[in-house]
Amino acid sequence: MDLVLWRHAEAEIGEPDLGRQLTGKGEKQAQRTAQWLHAHLPDTARILVSPAMRAQQTARALAQLSHRKYKTVDGVAPGASVDDLLAAAGWPKARAPVVIVGHQPTLGLLVSQLLAGVPQNWAIKKGAVWWLSGRERDGGWQTVVRAVVNPDLI
Repeated sequence: MDLVLWRHAEAEIGEPDLGRQLTGKGEKQAQRTAQWLHAHLPDTARILVSPAMRAQQTARALAQLSHRKYKTVDGVAPGASVDDLLAAAGWPKARAPVVIVGHQPTLGLLVSQLLAGVPQNWAIKKGAVWWLSGRERDGGWQTVVRAVVNPDLI
């Protein structure tokens, strides 16, 4: 299974948290990353998005570019747990790739748990993508990093 974790792009500071919108820089980050994802994601990928406005706007950049549909999922909202994200994605058994547009610190905790076996406060930059694949190998389960993409490098 492929699991693509996309942190929302740069957003304004303020309250209410769920209403924070992307900055001009964040809009550019979302567009650059969306172009990269559009070129690499299979058409079968499911896109699950936090209800927070900044995540919705980040995902909308991909939807507008590619005409892909996305689903708003409360289980990937700010404050969601690693287990919430894994359950929403159907990890590790989902048949189609899953993209989660979400938040720190949960995305970093999820990456560290899948790669190192323990949740740690790993940083994921705003607008960045971590593309992971899970596979069975030699009787065990492995998580493989397929790509890490920072919007400033696209």
